Amino acid sequence: MTDEHAELIHSSLDQGVLEIRLNRPEKMNALNEAMHLQLRAAFQRAHDQPEIRAVLLTAAGRVFCSGQDLGKRDPRQGGPRPDLGHSLETFYNPTIRLIRALPKPVVCAMQGAAAGAGISLALASDIVLASENARFVLSFARLGLIPDAGASWFLARLLGEARAKAIALSGEPVSAPEAERLGLIWRALPEAGLPGEARALAIRLAAGPTLGIGSTKILLQEAAASDLDAQLDRERDLQRVTGFSDDYAEGVTAFLEKRPAEFQGR
Repeated sequence: MTDEHAELIHSSLDQGVLEIRLNRPEKMNALNEAMHLQLRAAFQRAHDQPEIRAVLLTAAGRVFCSGQDLGKRDPRQGGPRPDLGHSLETFYNPTIRLIRALPKPVVCAMQGAAAGAGISLALASDIVLASENARFVLSFARLGLIPDAGASWFLARLLGEARAKAIALSGEPVSAPEAERLGLIWRALPEAGLPGEARALAIRLAAGPTLGIGSTKILLQEAAASDLDAQLDRERDLQRVTGFSDDYAEGVTAFLEKRPAEFQGR
Protein backbone atom coordinates (compact mmCIF):
# COMPACT_ATOMS: atom_id res chain seq x y z
CA MET A 1 0.00 0.00 0.00
CA THR A 2 1.38 3.43 -0.93
CA ASP A 3 1.57 6.21 1.64
CA GLU A 4 -1.14 8.11 -0.23
CA HIS A 5 -3.60 5.32 0.59
CA ALA A 6 -2.26 4.24 4.01
CA GLU A 7 -3.68 5.36 7.36
CA LEU A 8 -0.66 7.41 8.36
CA ILE A 9 -2.72 9.25 10.95
CA HIS A 10 -5.17 7.22 13.01
CA SER A 11 -7.94 9.06 14.85
CA SER A 12 -10.65 7.85 17.20
CA LEU A 13 -13.21 9.63 19.38
CA ASP A 14 -14.04 8.45 22.90
CA GLN A 15 -15.54 10.35 25.87
CA GLY A 16 -15.15 13.66 24.06
CA VAL A 17 -11.44 13.07 23.38
CA LEU A 18 -10.19 12.80 19.81
CA GLU A 19 -7.00 10.75 19.86
CA ILE A 20 -4.79 11.63 16.91
CA ARG A 21 -2.01 9.08 16.52
CA LEU A 22 1.00 9.39 14.24
CA ASN A 23 0.95 6.01 12.53
CA ARG A 24 4.11 5.48 10.53
CA PRO A 25 6.23 3.63 13.10
CA GLU A 26 8.35 1.79 10.54
CA LYS A 27 9.72 5.21 9.49
CA MET A 28 9.90 6.57 13.06
CA ASN A 29 6.81 8.64 12.22
CA ALA A 30 8.82 10.81 9.82
CA LEU A 31 6.57 13.34 8.12
CA ASN A 32 5.84 13.18 4.41
CA GLU A 33 3.25 15.01 2.34
CA ALA A 34 0.51 12.38 2.69
CA MET A 35 1.00 12.29 6.46
CA HIS A 36 0.84 16.09 6.66
CA LEU A 37 -2.49 16.18 4.84
CA GLN A 38 -4.02 13.50 7.06
CA LEU A 39 -2.75 15.20 10.21
CA ARG A 40 -4.19 18.53 9.14
CA ALA A 41 -7.54 16.89 8.36
CA ALA A 42 -7.63 15.32 11.82
CA PHE A 43 -7.07 18.65 13.57
CA GLN A 44 -9.59 20.31 11.28
CA ARG A 45 -12.10 17.68 12.44
CA ALA A 46 -11.35 18.73 16.03
CA HIS A 47 -12.17 22.32 15.05
CA ASP A 48 -15.37 21.43 13.25
CA GLN A 49 -17.08 18.91 15.53
CA PRO A 50 -18.50 20.27 18.83
CA GLU A 51 -18.67 16.78 20.34
CA ILE A 52 -14.87 16.83 20.35
CA ARG A 53 -13.86 18.65 23.53
CA ALA A 54 -10.18 17.73 23.81
CA VAL A 55 -7.41 16.22 21.67
CA LEU A 56 -4.83 13.64 22.67
CA LEU A 57 -1.82 13.60 20.33
CA THR A 58 0.09 10.29 20.44
CA ALA A 59 2.34 8.19 18.23
CA ALA A 60 2.70 4.50 17.36
CA GLY A 61 6.02 2.74 17.89
CA ARG A 62 9.08 3.64 19.91
CA VAL A 63 9.67 7.15 18.50
CA PHE A 64 7.23 10.03 18.69
CA CYS A 65 8.31 11.80 15.51
CA SER A 66 11.70 12.03 13.79
CA GLY A 67 10.75 15.15 11.82
CA GLN A 68 10.86 15.51 8.06
CA ASP A 69 11.24 12.36 5.96
CA LEU A 70 14.51 13.02 4.13
CA GLY A 71 14.21 9.98 1.87
CA LYS A 72 13.11 12.02 -1.12
CA ARG A 73 15.53 14.89 -0.46
CA ASP A 74 18.76 13.09 -1.24
CA PRO A 75 21.01 15.64 -3.02
CA ARG A 76 23.06 12.78 -4.49
CA GLN A 77 20.16 11.98 -6.81
CA GLY A 78 20.53 15.30 -8.63
CA GLY A 79 17.69 17.51 -9.75
CA PRO A 80 16.63 20.91 -8.41
CA ARG A 81 17.04 21.63 -4.73
CA PRO A 82 13.75 21.66 -2.80
CA ASP A 83 12.15 24.93 -1.77
CA LEU A 84 11.92 24.37 1.98
CA GLY A 85 10.06 27.64 2.47
CA HIS A 86 7.31 26.33 0.20
CA SER A 87 7.27 23.07 2.14
CA LEU A 88 6.79 24.94 5.40
CA GLU A 89 4.09 27.22 4.06
CA THR A 90 2.21 24.38 2.36
CA PHE A 91 2.46 21.54 4.88
CA TYR A 92 3.92 22.42 8.29
CA ASN A 93 2.71 25.89 9.15
CA PRO A 94 -1.01 25.34 8.50
CA THR A 95 -1.07 22.44 10.97
CA ILE A 96 0.83 24.34 13.66
CA ARG A 97 -1.59 27.24 13.25
CA LEU A 98 -4.57 24.86 13.51
CA ILE A 99 -3.28 23.38 16.76
CA ARG A 100 -2.62 26.76 18.34
CA ALA A 101 -5.95 28.24 17.22
CA LEU A 102 -8.01 25.23 18.31
CA PRO A 103 -10.28 26.49 21.14
CA LYS A 104 -9.97 23.13 22.89
CA PRO A 105 -7.09 21.65 24.92
CA VAL A 106 -4.47 19.50 23.21
CA VAL A 107 -2.53 17.00 25.34
CA CYS A 108 0.59 15.43 23.85
CA ALA A 109 1.90 12.07 25.06
CA MET A 110 5.45 11.81 23.77
CA GLN A 111 7.48 8.61 23.96
CA GLY A 112 10.97 7.97 22.64
CA ALA A 113 12.46 10.85 20.70
CA ALA A 114 11.14 13.95 19.01
CA ALA A 115 13.49 15.42 16.43
CA GLY A 116 13.32 18.43 14.13
CA ALA A 117 9.75 19.40 13.36
CA GLY A 118 8.57 16.57 15.61
CA ILE A 119 9.54 18.87 18.48
CA SER A 120 7.32 21.58 17.02
CA LEU A 121 4.33 19.23 16.92
CA ALA A 122 4.80 18.37 20.59
CA LEU A 123 5.41 21.95 21.76
CA ALA A 124 2.46 23.31 19.78
CA SER A 125 0.28 21.24 22.12
CA ASP A 126 -1.04 22.79 25.33
CA ILE A 127 0.18 20.20 27.82
CA VAL A 128 3.11 17.88 27.05
CA LEU A 129 3.70 14.67 28.99
CA ALA A 130 6.78 12.67 28.02
CA SER A 131 8.21 9.34 29.02
CA GLU A 132 11.31 9.59 31.18
CA ASN A 133 13.40 8.03 28.40
CA ALA A 134 12.21 10.54 25.80
CA ARG A 135 14.61 13.01 24.22
CA PHE A 136 14.25 16.27 22.31
CA VAL A 137 16.76 16.40 19.46
CA LEU A 138 16.88 19.78 17.73
CA SER A 139 18.79 18.51 14.72
CA PHE A 140 18.51 21.48 12.36
CA ALA A 141 22.03 22.76 13.05
CA ARG A 142 23.49 19.42 11.99
CA LEU A 143 21.81 19.79 8.60
CA GLY A 144 22.74 23.42 8.01
CA LEU A 145 19.16 24.60 8.64
CA ILE A 146 17.33 26.80 11.11
CA PRO A 147 14.63 25.65 13.58
CA ASP A 148 11.28 25.83 11.83
CA ALA A 149 7.57 24.97 12.12
CA GLY A 150 7.47 27.31 15.11
CA ALA A 151 10.41 25.71 16.96
CA SER A 152 12.35 28.97 17.27
CA TRP A 153 9.27 30.68 18.76
CA PHE A 154 8.39 27.85 21.15
CA LEU A 155 11.95 27.43 22.42
CA ALA A 156 12.62 31.14 22.95
CA ARG A 157 9.27 31.66 24.66
CA LEU A 158 9.45 28.60 26.91
CA LEU A 159 13.17 28.64 27.76
CA GLY A 160 14.40 32.20 27.25
CA GLU A 161 16.94 33.34 24.68
CA ALA A 162 20.10 31.98 26.32
CA ARG A 163 18.89 28.41 26.78
CA ALA A 164 17.09 28.37 23.43
CA LYS A 165 20.29 29.42 21.65
CA ALA A 166 22.40 26.83 23.44
CA ILE A 167 20.04 23.99 22.51
CA ALA A 168 19.47 25.17 18.94
CA LEU A 169 23.11 25.91 18.10
CA SER A 170 24.65 22.84 19.74
CA GLY A 171 22.03 20.32 18.67
CA GLU A 172 22.61 18.44 21.92
CA PRO A 173 19.67 16.25 22.98
CA VAL A 174 17.57 17.28 25.97
CA SER A 175 16.21 14.47 28.11
CA ALA A 176 12.60 14.51 29.26
CA PRO A 177 13.52 15.00 32.96
CA GLU A 178 15.73 17.94 31.95
CA ALA A 179 12.94 19.31 29.73
CA GLU A 180 10.61 19.21 32.71
CA ARG A 181 13.18 20.98 34.89
CA LEU A 182 13.66 23.70 32.26
CA GLY A 183 9.92 24.22 31.77
CA LEU A 184 9.88 22.90 28.20
CA ILE A 185 7.23 20.31 29.10
CA TRP A 186 4.87 19.83 31.99
CA ARG A 187 5.89 16.41 33.28
CA ALA A 188 8.20 13.44 32.63
CA LEU A 189 6.63 10.10 33.57
CA PRO A 190 7.64 6.44 33.70
CA GLU A 191 7.14 4.97 30.23
CA ALA A 192 4.58 2.41 31.38
CA GLY A 193 2.41 5.05 33.00
CA LEU A 194 2.49 7.62 30.18
CA PRO A 195 -0.48 6.42 28.07
CA GLY A 196 -2.84 6.08 31.02
CA GLU A 197 -1.86 9.40 32.60
CA ALA A 198 -2.20 11.27 29.31
CA ARG A 199 -5.58 9.73 28.51
CA ALA A 200 -6.92 10.40 31.99
CA LEU A 201 -5.85 14.05 31.72
CA ALA A 202 -7.45 14.44 28.29
CA ILE A 203 -10.71 12.87 29.50
CA ARG A 204 -10.75 15.16 32.53
CA LEU A 205 -10.27 18.21 30.33
CA ALA A 206 -12.93 17.02 27.89
CA ALA A 207 -15.42 16.78 30.75
CA GLY A 208 -14.71 20.36 31.77
CA PRO A 209 -16.22 23.68 30.64
CA THR A 210 -14.95 23.66 27.06
CA LEU A 211 -15.62 27.32 26.29
CA GLY A 212 -13.82 28.46 29.43
CA ILE A 213 -10.88 26.09 28.93
CA GLY A 214 -10.51 27.02 25.27
CA SER A 215 -10.73 30.74 26.04
CA THR A 216 -8.09 30.35 28.76
CA LYS A 217 -5.78 28.62 26.27
CA ILE A 218 -6.10 31.43 23.73
CA LEU A 219 -5.76 34.12 26.41
CA LEU A 220 -2.51 32.69 27.75
CA GLN A 221 -1.08 32.29 24.25
CA GLU A 222 -1.78 35.94 23.54
CA ALA A 223 -0.36 37.21 26.83
CA ALA A 224 3.31 37.26 25.78
CA ALA A 225 2.56 39.67 22.95
CA SER A 226 0.21 41.91 24.98
CA ASP A 227 0.78 44.67 27.46
CA LEU A 228 -1.26 44.72 30.67
CA ASP A 229 -3.90 47.15 29.40
CA ALA A 230 -4.52 45.07 26.28
CA GLN A 231 -4.67 41.88 28.32
CA LEU A 232 -7.15 43.40 30.78
CA ASP A 233 -9.39 44.33 27.87
CA ARG A 234 -9.07 40.85 26.38
CA GLU A 235 -9.93 39.24 29.73
CA ARG A 236 -12.97 41.47 29.98
CA ASP A 237 -14.21 40.46 26.54
CA LEU A 238 -13.67 36.74 26.98
CA GLN A 239 -15.10 36.75 30.51
CA ARG A 240 -18.23 38.38 29.13
CA VAL A 241 -18.61 35.48 26.68
CA THR A 242 -17.90 32.73 29.21
CA GLY A 243 -20.16 34.42 31.77
CA PHE A 244 -23.14 33.94 29.47
CA SER A 245 -22.37 30.24 28.94
CA ASP A 246 -24.46 27.33 30.18
CA ASP A 247 -21.32 25.86 31.72
CA TYR A 248 -20.85 28.89 33.95
CA ALA A 249 -24.45 28.66 35.13
CA GLU A 250 -23.93 24.96 35.85
CA GLY A 251 -20.65 25.62 37.64
CA VAL A 252 -22.21 28.16 40.00
CA THR A 253 -25.29 26.00 40.56
CA ALA A 254 -23.16 22.96 41.35
CA PHE A 255 -21.04 25.00 43.77
CA LEU A 256 -24.11 26.27 45.62
CA GLU A 257 -25.65 22.80 45.70
CA LYS A 258 -22.35 21.25 46.86
CA ARG A 259 -22.20 18.69 44.05
CA PRO A 260 -19.85 17.98 41.12
CA ALA A 261 -20.60 20.08 38.07
CA GLU A 262 -21.83 18.37 34.91
CA PHE A 263 -20.52 20.56 32.10
CA GLN A 264 -21.91 20.23 28.58
CA GLY A 265 -19.23 22.18 26.79
CA ARG A 266 -21.35 25.16 25.85
